[in-house]
Amino acid sequence: MARKISGSKTSSQKPVADLEGAVVDAALTLAADRSWSGLALADIAAAAEVSLADLYGVFPSKGAILKSFARRVDAAMVALPGEADATPHDRLFEVLMHRFDLLARYKPGLRGLGRDARRGRLDGLALACHLPRSLGWMLEAAGISASGLKGAVRVKLLGLAYLATVRVWLEDDSADLARTMASLDRALKRAEPFMRLRRPPVAPGGEAVA
Repeated sequence: MARKISGSKTSSQKPVADLEGAVVDAALTLAADRSWSGLALADIAAAAEVSLADLYGVFPSKGAILKSFARRVDAAMVALPGEADATPHDRLFEVLMHRFDLLARYKPGLRGLGRDARRGRLDGLALACHLPRSLGWMLEAAGISASGLKGAVRVKLLGLAYLATVRVWLEDDSADLARTMASLDRALKRAEPFMRLRRPPVAPGGEAVA
């Protein structure tokens, strides 16, 4: 008689995009109260109400789930229409604050990942490894080139500003995010003199900052 393995749902037949979203949301929800390193993929599949087989077909690891999460946030962030005639500072500020708005629903889970990182658990490194790419897209979304050596320097400097602000944002539960905005404004002002930004001439469609 064949064994029956319990605890696994049958194939859900969800569209891939819906399945990815369900898994990402479930994983970040679980991370709020449970150690990411202790989470099993089967736990995430159960919370997302998909079969383990379906989850495997899209995400071969927990790291892949975090990378998908970062890509989804990046995609929503770059979809924000910018103001071509605004200063580089204002464009960067708006892009990063929009990103924090997108991350707001995941804040408890990101706090959990942060706790794991402080304890030396490295399972969440996939998110950190994706950060330089996300920073590059933040610059590009603000109309600032992230290409070449100059772009690489900008990515590093923006990373310092972003991470300094993330620490404040994670503890800022106010409705207006005043502390977060003040921290971001200060951090960008410290970084900008070294990022070699200049306001471009006004042109139709807006030109990227050189």
